[in-house]
Amino acid sequence: MIGTNNVSVRFGARTLYKDVNLKFTDGNCYGLIGANGAGKSTFLKVLSGELKPDTGDVFTGPNETVFTLEQDHYKFEEFPVLETVMMGNERLYAIMKEKEYLYTKEGEFTDEDGVKAGELEEEFANLDGWNAESEAANLLEQLDIPVSLHQELMSAMTPAQKVKILLAQALFGKPNTLLLDEPTNGLDLKSVAWLEHFLINYESTVIVVSHDRHFLNKVCTHIADVDFGGIKIYSGNYDFWYESSQLLAKQMKDANKKKEEKIKELEAFIARFSANAAKSKQATSRKKILDKITLDDLQPSTRRYPFVDFKPERESGKAILFVEDLCASIEGKELLHNISFSLMNGDKIALIGNPLQTSLLLKLLAKEIEPDSGKVEIGQTITPSYIPDDNAAYFEGEESICDWLSQYTSIDDMSYIRGFLGRMLFSGEEALKPVNVLSGGERARCMLSKSMLEAPNLLLLDDPTNHLDLESIQALNNGLINFKGEMVFTSHDHQFIQTIANRIIEIREDGIIDRRMSYDEYLEREYGIEE
Repeated sequence: MIGTNNVSVRFGARTLYKDVNLKFTDGNCYGLIGANGAGKSTFLKVLSGELKPDTGDVFTGPNETVFTLEQDHYKFEEFPVLETVMMGNERLYAIMKEKEYLYTKEGEFTDEDGVKAGELEEEFANLDGWNAESEAANLLEQLDIPVSLHQELMSAMTPAQKVKILLAQALFGKPNTLLLDEPTNGLDLKSVAWLEHFLINYESTVIVVSHDRHFLNKVCTHIADVDFGGIKIYSGNYDFWYESSQLLAKQMKDANKKKEEKIKELEAFIARFSANAAKSKQATSRKKILDKITLDDLQPSTRRYPFVDFKPERESGKAILFVEDLCASIEGKELLHNISFSLMNGDKIALIGNPLQTSLLLKLLAKEIEPDSGKVEIGQTITPSYIPDDNAAYFEGEESICDWLSQYTSIDDMSYIRGFLGRMLFSGEEALKPVNVLSGGERARCMLSKSMLEAPNLLLLDDPTNHLDLESIQALNNGLINFKGEMVFTSHDHQFIQTIANRIIEIREDGIIDRRMSYDEYLEREYGIEE
């Protein structure tokens, strides 16, 4: 159990949240959500003690242990993998190092040393130290880090392996409170499924920040929402919170609208009949009613949802996209071999597999590069639009966002461009920012704007949710569900794939698997992962 008393955090003149009073209890998993910059990661640092709040304090239960998933993937480069995991139990690891020093130090082993060693051995046993190595090894194996790597140095591990090892470190100490910041980043399907199962059955407190809505829906019992200058806890998972918050906001707006209409009606009557003797009593009565009507205070949310709506200029014909015996290499290594498939009307294909392979295939479909052999044919009625995973090359100039976007449309009306950008959250002077200083999220929204203005009937999207916040992901998700054309896309977002794709193509070393089914159905059929 962990909680806060009147916690406030400010950055300069800006207050992130004020007088936060919360209690996070055992057996529950809390999804910490909020707009980019709202202070989610900052709040985790406050809870862990890494950051002192401006006011208030953090309280914990007796003998509480709090552990945070390490974000610095290069912090343990000189340590072996297994030892890095065991550092997750700080006291146990300290005892192990102290024992090692006593038993290997030069010189005489004194009576004092013997007493100290005995005390350490007792505490070591009480902490189940004799099973520590096997438990750490088991965690690693569950995350697909084989025994052959356990004594290797962290510096020899790949980025994906480091993520898994640091996750194992966070879980190893079995802390009373576990703080996880984007724990699924870099994990493969099986590892995410394993982590979901682990957290669902975790008996202590978990507080997690994640942009993965499917993950939040699977593991969270509560949502802690950072908004309106505070943090409020809601029961239920992310989808329940989202639907409830949207409904509540609509109800409050509708209620205010009805009140505003009533106010206008009363004011009109009073203005018309206040000087009329025969109607003066009625006018006075309405004035009393008017004085009692108060509008609900609708605080401005830090959340902003872009308007994403792809409208094809024309319908696709029968010939859409045809791929035959496609082979392609990177730096002499063949990544795609004899790939063949075709798109039919209404197809929304999710490409899954090695990101190098899926990205390469999308580049080939977009005619960005030429294959080693084979062919890609696009129908005459097809207008494709391609959004790459790496969009840096599009934003090297110093022109404004307005000028940048205008080159991708025949509409010669800057006020229209400004209005379009406003709907994509570039309001006022933001639309005049030079494109070479934009953040990853801003560039992603620019690419979506470009694609929408191209009015395509075929979308080729390589991980389009990358760098987007939850609100933008939700808006894009809804926009692509409603898209009337065809799609080929990649994504690391489970819910994104499940709600959009009606066909899955997985690229494997021995070819492709092509299934016309949902993502969940595919995972259960091919991998035995049940939702």
